[in-house]
Amino acid sequence: MTDDTADPAEKRVGKRLREADATVATAESCTGGLVGSKITDIPGSSDYFDRSLVTYSYEAKRELLAVSRESLDAHGAVSEPVAVEMAQGVRDTARTDWGVATTGVAGPSGGSSETPVGTVYIAVAEAAPWGTNESGVTVSRYEFDGTRREIKASIATQALRDLETALQE
Repeated sequence: MTDDTADPAEKRVGKRLREADATVATAESCTGGLVGSKITDIPGSSDYFDRSLVTYSYEAKRELLAVSRESLDAHGAVSEPVAVEMAQGVRDTARTDWGVATTGVAGPSGGSSETPVGTVYIAVAEAAPWGTNESGVTVSRYEFDGTRREIKASIATQALRDLETALQE
């Protein structure tokens, strides 16, 4: 794991995006815009950062990201299918090269035995050139401990690390 204190993930991601002449947008639920905030902490981020949509409610996910009613009904907001649709939705509506999504339970309440407090799904969607049929999305499930603020901070950092990993592939 990379030491984020010496060279934070948002700085490394920015450098990689700039080198690739690529852009990113985020769709955030449990992090409430923190991923976008971390990205914009880096001077010059307007070169590669387009927007961050905070889609906390089911309605916001449906209206702004086209997350399907079926996914929300069948799996709930904190799920792999919803994270995937969020990342693809923000990538496509923003017309960026990359979309990153977070959906989880930051606590201190709201968890269940299947989805305890600290659970998050992070999805990263890439837009490949038209006609290549190589666009794709990866999604990972994590569980973090701590206070609500600590969990949100951990999720935001992990989302940037997941984007960084995708940029290296």
